[in-house]
Amino acid sequence: MARDRLACYLRGGRPSGALITYEGARDPSPPRAEMGVELPGRLYFAGESRVWGGGMAFYDHDVPGPTPAKAYLVTAGQFADIAAQEMHRVPDPQDPIEEVVVGMEEGARHAAGPGRYETLIDVGHRDGLPMLTFTAPDGLGAIEHTAPTSGYLAMLRAGLREAHGWDDGAIAAHLADRIAA
Repeated sequence: MARDRLACYLRGGRPSGALITYEGARDPSPPRAEMGVELPGRLYFAGESRVWGGGMAFYDHDVPGPTPAKAYLVTAGQFADIAAQEMHRVPDPQDPIEEVVVGMEEGARHAAGPGRYETLIDVGHRDGLPMLTFTAPDGLGAIEHTAPTSGYLAMLRAGLREAHGWDDGAIAAHLADRIAA
């Protein structure tokens, strides 16, 4: 996820190319750190995004990867608020996701609901801290794939460039492989 995209979840705002504006997190502070990482699963595109139109990016932890990604060091509350906004809910101090985030064991999954981005997964640890993501309950092979929009791809390209320093050719090849999956 590109830095500018994350800022809309934290401070509120509308990402370039998006159709909606985000409220922002209860704590709008920037992440304490960010870094490029490789996750063990695989990225795929499916569904129809209300934010971007076209397919949405999901992560299947059970399919061999790697998947290049960008990790941000945020608080459990910020993560819960980001997840809530992605689940089309308003950030809430009583949201049980915050407790789940704090108590998740390595490799664990938690279904916050049946919808897209409502499955939380602990994808490993980095420097002694858990790395968490949220995705759909369906895996890569269990859902019809759909192509993402150019605006959504632009945001993903920016994140890959920031996190891994890839050039346009490497980014295009990676995303084309994932879109074709």
